[in-house]
Amino acid sequence: MDKSEVKNTVVKSQKKICMISLMLVFYDMFAVTAAYFLALWVRFDADFDMIPRYFLESYLKFIPFYVIGCVFLFTALKLYDSIWKYASFVELFRVMVATIISGMAHTVLITALIRRMPISYYLFGMIFQFFLVLGIRFAYRFYLIMRNRYTRGTTIYKRVMIIGAGEAGKNVIKELHRSEEINETPVCIIDKDQSKWNRTVEGVPVVGGKESILLNVEKYKVEKIYFAIPTASKQQQRDILSICNVTGCELKTLPGIYQIAKGDVDLKDMKDVAIEDLLGRNQIKVDMKEIYNQISGKVVLITGGGGSIGSEIALQVSRHNPKKLIIFDIYENNAYAIQHKILKENPDCPLEVLIGSVRDSRRVNDVFRRFRPDIVYHAAAHKHVPLMEDSPCESIKNNVIGTYKVAYAAMMYGTRKFVLISTDKAVNPTNIMGASKRLCELVIQSFDKMIKNRKEADIPVLHIHQQDEDISMYPIAEGTQRYDELGYPIFTFPGQDDKGHRKAQTEFIGVRFGNVLGSNGSVIPLFKDQIASGGPVTVTHPDIIRYFMTIPEAASLVLQAGAYAKGGELFVLDMGEPVKIDDLARNLIRLAGFEPDTDIKIEYTGLRPGEKMYEEKLMSEEGLTRTPNKLIYIGKPVEFDEKKFLRKLPDLMTVAYENSESVRLMVEEMVDTFHPTVKSEVKDKQYAKEIEKILKKKVAGSGNELWKLGMM
Repeated sequence: MDKSEVKNTVVKSQKKICMISLMLVFYDMFAVTAAYFLALWVRFDADFDMIPRYFLESYLKFIPFYVIGCVFLFTALKLYDSIWKYASFVELFRVMVATIISGMAHTVLITALIRRMPISYYLFGMIFQFFLVLGIRFAYRFYLIMRNRYTRGTTIYKRVMIIGAGEAGKNVIKELHRSEEINETPVCIIDKDQSKWNRTVEGVPVVGGKESILLNVEKYKVEKIYFAIPTASKQQQRDILSICNVTGCELKTLPGIYQIAKGDVDLKDMKDVAIEDLLGRNQIKVDMKEIYNQISGKVVLITGGGGSIGSEIALQVSRHNPKKLIIFDIYENNAYAIQHKILKENPDCPLEVLIGSVRDSRRVNDVFRRFRPDIVYHAAAHKHVPLMEDSPCESIKNNVIGTYKVAYAAMMYGTRKFVLISTDKAVNPTNIMGASKRLCELVIQSFDKMIKNRKEADIPVLHIHQQDEDISMYPIAEGTQRYDELGYPIFTFPGQDDKGHRKAQTEFIGVRFGNVLGSNGSVIPLFKDQIASGGPVTVTHPDIIRYFMTIPEAASLVLQAGAYAKGGELFVLDMGEPVKIDDLARNLIRLAGFEPDTDIKIEYTGLRPGEKMYEEKLMSEEGLTRTPNKLIYIGKPVEFDEKKFLRKLPDLMTVAYENSESVRLMVEEMVDTFHPTVKSEVKDKQYAKEIEKILKKKVAGSGNELWKLGMM
């Protein structure tokens, strides 16, 4: 539709509204005139000849002015603005107020200016006026209701069950009764309040509590269920919706439910029950003021900013007035998508979207040199367990070495806060991906401890370049460059402390949580695709469980944890109750309108390489400390030798860039809690020889030779 058509439609609509209002004005002029004439007529026994001439003349002299006054009063009280097909108590109240005000004015003015009329004239005049003015307005609504009820007797309508007999449920029923577009009729109501049982709401019977849902679905042949309890906790919602989901009925819940509870109902906006509604988690609360104070006026860099978590963090950061928001991602399509989304919501957001890899030292340092970020959220990572089992060296290169390079750049360029996005798979890992994330946690804890101990100058640069032009990327002091025994440069910082070294100021923290619903490549999109194609839905094991959280919830808690950080903490998010993946699959099948094992088959494929039956939040050595937010805890760091760990990392990088299978054994050696289900093809004796050979090659090789190997 072009602009001219839109304009014509608007003009026609305005003309129609004006015509209806004008007709109501003429009707009201007739109604108030007739009301007081009827009052006079009734006063004298409904006999026109018995009305004294002086009363009739007084009425005729006063009524023109009274009619004009009533039109202005009705206009002021918006009696011509309402949509009368939705007439309700508000309109009733307005007509009552208008009648009282106009009636009192009529009594005072006609008595003072012309003549005192009979008392019954004033009283009956107000009563007749009220019913005549109100009647025409509510008559239209009554006509629509009766027409709909008659039509319902000849049209096939979906039979609807309402969960909740409160105001929200009552308003849903009203909307169903008066709607012309929605072919649905409420047949029964479920409510836990026993005092409402065997009674009716808007003519619909309340038939029992949640225990009777299945029975009444069958009894009343229900096809659709509306959940309309705005005060229900997420746990109560989960319990009720889980029962409803078994019925196979179409399920709907109310968006903006508090608006609906107040009477603002539009059933066309009701949403399908989603899998999140069945997980039963109460709404997460965060301190928006703390988050705003942390981010406002700051330069914020998000690595992996196009991914599921990174993009949501970017979206939420954009709402807190950053000085500049930088999204850094290797995948241009994701980066473009979140750029478009942020600028659509906030066109004035100071946004930079950059393409690059966290493994590219030069690119990473160029970004830090140009923008000097105050806060870094490091979300860039490989996360797929089976894929990383097949490519273990890539997991180490991207996750561990990438984290180290970004963390080092953050320290060198004065970043205030570095937040690592970790995972519960890092706890007692059984796969290389989980072990790589545990190594990432050890990296940031090492950095934090070295900085606190004023040993930041002893942290090696973990990239292979040893040329002067590569070292000059960092803001180091002029003078002789020191190297460690393997030839890695050790930076001396521009002086601020008593040793003439610059004090690093970065606070390094990690945030650990479980699976997020609907993230790229996660189980829920996979299940939905399998259901859409007719099945089967593949589950690895009938008893496998996982913790779940929505992406916005996880991002909000990451931002909140960052506000609490003092440096060195490993924050653990409360993921709620664990969920059986088998139950998740069955619920998704039912939500799609199918019956598990009948319409859509479920196949159990066996645990994949590196997969665990259940994820843990903490290692046995770690304890929990509460924070002001009851969903965020601080895990007690496990003691380890950070200097020894940092000395081993260059060797791990070298082995990974040689794409050697020995990387698994080296990771086992560095992560005490790693118990891999996939064993390395390299035996212990071979491992020692392999590592020795690789490291000798590394020491012997020049920087340019190693550059050719892609070790950057």
